[in-house]
Amino acid sequence: MEELRMNVNGMVCDGCEKRIVNAVGQIDGVEEVIANHNNGTVIVKSNKVISKDEVKERIEDIGFEVKED
Repeated sequence: MEELRMNVNGMVCDGCEKRIVNAVGQIDGVEEVIANHNNGTVIVKSNKVISKDEVKERIEDIGFEVKED
């Protein structure tokens, strides 16, 4: 299982988390998405290598900002 961690600005509630989970969960190969507005993190677990850029694009398309490492 592959795991990708990202820091995301703009999540303020459970609804924000759900929007990110739904958007990123549609990417082929994604098995689980864990978004936490309290610490501003998103963890993506997949059964294959997925593009960090694709995950970032999905998150930013719905109005959040991905902080670069």
